[in-house]
Amino acid sequence: MLITVTDYLDVISSWCFWSEPTWAELKKRYGDRVKFQWKIALMDPSGLPASREQEQWFYRRSGMMMRSPFMLNTDWYDPSLPEWLAANCVAEAAKDFGFSDDRVRLALAHAALREGKKIADWEVSARIGAEAGGIDTGKLLERARSAEIEQRVRASTAEFHALQVSQRPTFVIDTEVGDRAVFSGVVKFEPLAATIDSMLDDAAVYAAHKAHFGEPPKK
Repeated sequence: MLITVTDYLDVISSWCFWSEPTWAELKKRYGDRVKFQWKIALMDPSGLPASREQEQWFYRRSGMMMRSPFMLNTDWYDPSLPEWLAANCVAEAAKDFGFSDDRVRLALAHAALREGKKIADWEVSARIGAEAGGIDTGKLLERARSAEIEQRVRASTAEFHALQVSQRPTFVIDTEVGDRAVFSGVVKFEPLAATIDSMLDDAAVYAAHKAHFGEPPKK
């Protein structure tokens, strides 16, 4: 029975940044038994800081919660923007060059949140993404700015809102039989792993039942 874990995220979200060790550990433990994928869920003005000072306050709070030995960098922050489209579109566009893994989006997040680079600039984000993936910068930038990529980002953001949750990251765990678990804003490994373990156990039971009884009767 196929189990899929989907991570709805915004590339520049600090809470998504703090969730990355958990995401990496889940993939390490279950990667041969579970399908992992990520989708963009753009932050909207209701969830964005109103000033650099407010952003710094949020960074201090989340950094303390995660017991981080460093504080995130706010130098990238641009209060005039209603959303962080450039970096997210670059990460999404990199999928079309064969990079559906995490390397490009992690490079963008690190450049912004650790180094303070101005990733709201399309060309800056494209250069960072291209370097991380070994992609031609011009081609990546052209693809990132295309209508198709923006439509994909808007569509996955709409999927996120349809879940009726508000926090990024949101982890959605699905099975072929329709079981679903949604963790919105949860970034600790243990509850996610416990749920996946439970679903894998169910999958083993389904497989055993099928081996003994086959497909269900038509009538």
